[in-house]
Amino acid sequence: MSAVRRSLPLLGGASLIGSSLVVSSSSSSSPISSSSSSSLIGSSLVGSSSIIGSSSLIDSSSALLGSSSPGLVLLSLSTDVFQNLALEEWIDAHLDLQKLRLLMLWRNRPSVVIGRHQNPWMEADLPVMRRAGVPLARRRSGGGAVYHDLGNLNATFFSSKQAYDRRRNLKVVTDALKRLRPQLDIRATERLDIVLNGHLKISGSASRLSRKSSYHHLTLLHSADRASLSSMLRPSCAGIHSNATPSVRSPVANLSDHAPSLKWEELMEALQVQFNTEFGLSAAPSLVDPSDDSAFPGVLAAAEDLRGWDWTFGKTPKFSVQTSLPGGGHLSLQVVSGRMEDVELSLLEDWIPERLIGAMRDALSGEKFCRKHAAAALNARLLQGGGVQHRVKVLCDDIINALG
Repeated sequence: MSAVRRSLPLLGGASLIGSSLVVSSSSSSSPISSSSSSSLIGSSLVGSSSIIGSSSLIDSSSALLGSSSPGLVLLSLSTDVFQNLALEEWIDAHLDLQKLRLLMLWRNRPSVVIGRHQNPWMEADLPVMRRAGVPLARRRSGGGAVYHDLGNLNATFFSSKQAYDRRRNLKVVTDALKRLRPQLDIRATERLDIVLNGHLKISGSASRLSRKSSYHHLTLLHSADRASLSSMLRPSCAGIHSNATPSVRSPVANLSDHAPSLKWEELMEALQVQFNTEFGLSAAPSLVDPSDDSAFPGVLAAAEDLRGWDWTFGKTPKFSVQTSLPGGGHLSLQVVSGRMEDVELSLLEDWIPERLIGAMRDALSGEKFCRKHAAAALNARLLQGGGVQHRVKVLCDDIINALG
């Protein structure tokens, strides 16, 4: 079956990639508009380039399922982290990767992404993220926590399980960067990161292997907001004891810090060309829209599953919390499937009646491990009144602040 494609118009000599409007003469990733009633909702304008200008939109799953090409390069029009992660799953589940190599390039609006086996309260400052409106996503692959924004490029390499080769995929990236800026010292490490000048991390990666297929995705820092990265990739609360996979902290850098003239369109085209060179392919880039459920049936339901609390927080490996409270006392509990169990609260002095301490324990037991739910449960359950009202409120605030 032949691929079904329709070309997208280019506006003002610009081309389409990503999901925000970006000044065409700049490498900045700051959005200046994100609303439109046309089919270009979620697209962005960057400087015109052959990789984008020659692209067309794949608007039917038959275009992928029926393709006989041994190689494909896909550029996502979405910057929703959940939609892009869901599209990865769709590709892995629906395409015959025994006969196909595929590279997907995508960017996200600000978000923090953790590995499948990680503890979000150990990896991300959830209160800071909530205040900034930045979502947390748990991906299906392993590895550590990463910060995404429009200054970060994501690349996903799909292949059969037999052809899975992370080092070769990293070579695509390092060779592309060396061709673009040969003066830069860029190399892959034993940990399968990519570093600049021997120690500054510009790329981390993770992978997922299924029975027959595989995908390996990586980040590439071009011009990310490093202040946000630093403020959000830190623990939410103290006293956590867990066997979850911890992230390895590393100093990071942006490519734009060391190669200010490196434009997005150069980077995108270089990766596509090097992918073809490395694997002996001739894949032309195509645009895909993971917000289009008619083109990729089921992708939006998968995105909602990834967005849900049960996956993001409920899949956290069991952990315990033991922490001292500012006003004196100690809080101890277990967290199983994201909910509090075995809650113990001890105070240094007998200044709160035991019945109220018991009410606090009962209120927290079975609730989600988060400040909002803990506050609602304590407010709904506690008996107010008497001379201890202020003390109870102070203790409740201490408990709430101790949670993520």
